Amino acid sequence: MQHLDIKIISGLSGSGKSTVLDAFEDAGFYCVDNMPVTLLPKFLEMPVETTGGVSGLAFVMDLREKDFLSACPTVFEGLKQKHYQLEILFLEADEKVIIQRYSQTRRHHPLARDKGLVDAIREERVQLDGLRQSADRIIDTSRLTIHDLKSYIFKTLQKSESRLSMRIQVLSFGFKYGVPHDADMIMDVRFLPNPYFDPELKNLDGKSQKVDNYVLNNNTGKAFITRFLEMVDFLLPLYREEPKAYLTIAIGCTGGLHRSVAVAEAVYKHLHQQGQPVEITHRNIRLR
Repeated sequence: MQHLDIKIISGLSGSGKSTVLDAFEDAGFYCVDNMPVTLLPKFLEMPVETTGGVSGLAFVMDLREKDFLSACPTVFEGLKQKHYQLEILFLEADEKVIIQRYSQTRRHHPLARDKGLVDAIREERVQLDGLRQSADRIIDTSRLTIHDLKSYIFKTLQKSESRLSMRIQVLSFGFKYGVPHDADMIMDVRFLPNPYFDPELKNLDGKSQKVDNYVLNNNTGKAFITRFLEMVDFLLPLYREEPKAYLTIAIGCTGGLHRSVAVAEAVYKHLHQQGQPVEITHRNIRLR
């Protein structure tokens, strides 16, 4: 796995390491939280099996592991000498901000066993100073919301690696079964001709060529799909600039069987032909 980028995420407790790990996972990285540093070389010798390719590896390592500080310099330097592409991200925040975050989450600081929270935060800052000095990137999260922090990671990846691509999900659904809550864009296509009332087409679905012709091969259908695909093409670059890791385009009709499926298939084929990272799901076909 020497060709993969390896991100080591460390820093102060309460500084946002879990949020950064989530951002890397959304960006296609294989992620592990609380990874023992001494196991890292062995882990990197193992093949990582996923359903698709991974953009890199991201590990959160910190003082929850007793031997982290004593072992990490040797481990990290050994990996760099073996030409692993290793980058250390160190997260920090102002003391008042960390105290406020702990009061909101009611979590225990890893060093607060026999001391107060403030003393634990200050001791951790001292213990991690050496790692901070050797970090490749220091990120102060004091004034960043969760959304801001994730956006920062996405933009950093886009600038430095040009690998982060927004994943597109095209989803067909039936309004009578409820609107999908994770949709970013919803198109109601109940104005299109409905094959449900044609006895020959009623028991087919929108993946059938006969249904597709019925729904889209008419003046209304042709005009609509042309304009809708133009709108999708216009919006995709804008969503990427936000940036977003995922985009769900939901297309709904009454039952989610005919019209929404036919339109979703047309959108999927259009984006797939462009080489976009797109998948398609027909939520309600199985409910007929």
